[in-house]
Amino acid sequence: MVQPHTPRHRRRRQLAAGLACLTVLAAACSDGESADAPTTTSNTRPAEPNALPAEPQEISFTSAEGVEMSGLYYPAAINPAPVVVLFHWAYGDRSDWHVIAPWLQNRGLANPFPITSHSSLNDRSWFPIPGPQPTYGVFIASYRGCSPHPDGCPNWTPDQWLADSHAIITAAASLPGVDADRIVTMGAGIGADGATLSCAAWNETHPGACDGVLALAPGSYLGEPFGEAVAALGAADEPVPVWCMSTFPQQVGLCDAPGADTNPGFRSIDVMGDTEPGHLLVPAADPSPLQLLLDLLAEVAPV
Repeated sequence: MVQPHTPRHRRRRQLAAGLACLTVLAAACSDGESADAPTTTSNTRPAEPNALPAEPQEISFTSAEGVEMSGLYYPAAINPAPVVVLFHWAYGDRSDWHVIAPWLQNRGLANPFPITSHSSLNDRSWFPIPGPQPTYGVFIASYRGCSPHPDGCPNWTPDQWLADSHAIITAAASLPGVDADRIVTMGAGIGADGATLSCAAWNETHPGACDGVLALAPGSYLGEPFGEAVAALGAADEPVPVWCMSTFPQQVGLCDAPGADTNPGFRSIDVMGDTEPGHLLVPAADPSPLQLLLDLLAEVAPV
């Protein structure tokens, strides 16, 4: 059973005009080595009768500029459900999230895609155990020019990535089985800015629809100030939490962008442990960004 949740006072919003089309297709599973085995545990969420199939779906969508894009959607075990939108950093693409996505979905699904790197994100043995039985829809997509590429984004195109960020959150809100009034974003590096800026912009036209942001090492990389977006989210009738993490001591002050502290839901969190600047999604990170993501979700989008 879904735990009772009192939503904010909202009305269903129409999709932004920038989403011209959206097509749901079954994702093809590769015969290559997958990152992990199915993990059905006592915390795995049983699917409700009206839930969509657990397998990731390939999503085609069009940005406001008319650019054809694609993403992967992992439906939750309940319908409708909150959706978590994940934005990758400049040294990767959507495949960075191939193991985290089914972990958040929490339906016992293994990563069906081949391993393409030696990232610690490909081994979820160190991931915290969700509980009690949360389940979220998850949407992942690659920024333009960043996939497939072994080293991530070969060209620096922040204006395009900003436009892509807006298109990605628009597509996520329109997915079947998604509660469009319960969106949470997370990103790293350029994706941290994309997660924050897209959430703030989405709430300008869909007040209160984006409920929270976890930003890992942002830097105002997309041409708009991170701090101003955080401040805008805090100026809402119900301030939207933005939790920002950076590596200590290498990135001291990175999260403390001008204006950010005006948001009463803003948190600046120093990550200790054996980490390198920008490499926060690792087992040694203290506190764990993944645990903080679960904490944020429990606070703003309980299920």
